[in-house]
Amino acid sequence: MSLENRKFTHNNEGFSCEYCGALVLPRRQSCRNHCPSCLSSKHVDLSVGDRANPCQGQMKAVAFRYTSRKGIILSFSCLKCGHKAENIAAYEDPIQSDNFSEILSLSASLSSPRLDLP
Repeated sequence: MSLENRKFTHNNEGFSCEYCGALVLPRRQSCRNHCPSCLSSKHVDLSVGDRANPCQGQMKAVAFRYTSRKGIILSFSCLKCGHKAENIAAYEDPIQSDNFSEILSLSASLSSPRLDLP
């Protein structure tokens, strides 16, 4: 799908994590697509927020990287179809922050040991 055909649907809902059972609250600033406890999500979108993907597989956080502009970016892989995606971590969210210990546990999957964390 080309970028011209993609459209963003603002879909900021709370949900119960299917993988660890945690109650996930919506974010104020942006949409949350993963569980802050176990960092898993579900492969539900074809275009961001549309909930039209028939795959419905588990998206597992597999790595992270840090950028000075966006902070920590989580890399996800669908366990069912292999799709890759990224999402900004909400590790400083004042209401429900991502589990920083879980984020750090992903460092074993990094190909480069060098990180420029603040």
